[in-house]
Amino acid sequence: MKKSEIKFQVELDANNLPKSILWDASDKEAEGLESSKSISLNVWDNLNHSTLRIDLWTEDMSVAEMKRFYIDIIGGMAQTILNSTGDEYMAEEMKDLCDRMVKHVNEENKKNS
Repeated sequence: MKKSEIKFQVELDANNLPKSILWDASDKEAEGLESSKSISLNVWDNLNHSTLRIDLWTEDMSVAEMKRFYIDIIGGMAQTILNSTGDEYMAEEMKDLCDRMVKHVNEENKKNS
């Protein structure tokens, strides 16, 4: 049986806030650690029937990048739910939410320019 491993290294500052985030995976194309500004990890806790979450981001991640990151996450989840369950309604609702959030972010960016 094939095994794959994903590793995260998080360097914290004096206040225990992420200063840098590095990751590596045994199946990724490039060798060695790669830098990231943010990670969002979700784990289904089967025993308690709940989701455990770890959301980390570095101080150099902008608000605009953070919003884009979460819109992309929801869009990816929409595709995953469609592929794994065939639930077109749920996938479309999530995609529609992403469309509304993109519109909101674009309007917000116009106001701030």
